[in-house]
Amino acid sequence: MKKLFLLVLFAALLMPMMAAAQSAFDGTWKLDLGTAQMPKKPDVYLLQNGTYECKTCVPPIKVKADGTDQSVTGHPYYDMASIRVVDDRTIEETDKRGGVVVATSRTVVSPDNKTADFQFSDSTATNGGAPVTGKGQMMRVDKGPSGSHAISGGWRTAKLENISDNGLLVSYKTDGDTLMMTSPTGQSYNAKLDGTDSPYKGDPGTTSVSVKRISKNIMEETDKRDGKVITVARMTVSDDGKTMKIDVSDKLHGTTSAFTAMKQ
Repeated sequence: MKKLFLLVLFAALLMPMMAAAQSAFDGTWKLDLGTAQMPKKPDVYLLQNGTYECKTCVPPIKVKADGTDQSVTGHPYYDMASIRVVDDRTIEETDKRGGVVVATSRTVVSPDNKTADFQFSDSTATNGGAPVTGKGQMMRVDKGPSGSHAISGGWRTAKLENISDNGLLVSYKTDGDTLMMTSPTGQSYNAKLDGTDSPYKGDPGTTSVSVKRISKNIMEETDKRDGKVITVARMTVSDDGKTMKIDVSDKLHGTTSAFTAMKQ
């Protein structure tokens, strides 16, 4: 994630005042999953006749579901995907990048076909550190075609649980006209407060960030990949400085979501 900063510098004597104005965002924040508002637009999958498709992935994925590594293109986090059908309600996915496993997941559809529980381990952007792990549940919103695997159809994420702390924490620090971000998974940036693009480090899917200050307690950050906007997030710190509301617009998938982070 990224941040917003001051556009105009005043006299040197006012610099400490500017730093204080940024202090509402300074510190370590932790996402509260209990308050998360997940995207309403469903994810759509199809597993039929030995082929698995993720129709809402960007770009879409279509591979053999035979448990072997299949090449995928256009995805910055992985270049191989393996789909293994465990039974008529369960699938396992393994993603690799450069021959190294970077993510695994297991999804089990309920007997009534209305929900699906999943668990995952994701090291696609942990820079050699421990993977982000967790679990969650999806709710079915559309059925798959007759004869397809139970995972087929439209699904909306209903909840996320037990996400490891390295996937929930982020720290910010202002220094004059620069905001510094660091995370336990190795992402970082030093962004000027004038809204210009700055390099984003440690994430294969994000190459730059630009930030704007909307008001004392509101910043807007724009993530880009090779110059293309992929995410816009508006962050609003409460008047007491204890919580931060994060409204996210995912431009790649055409979805919106909202989270609350707690000051640690």
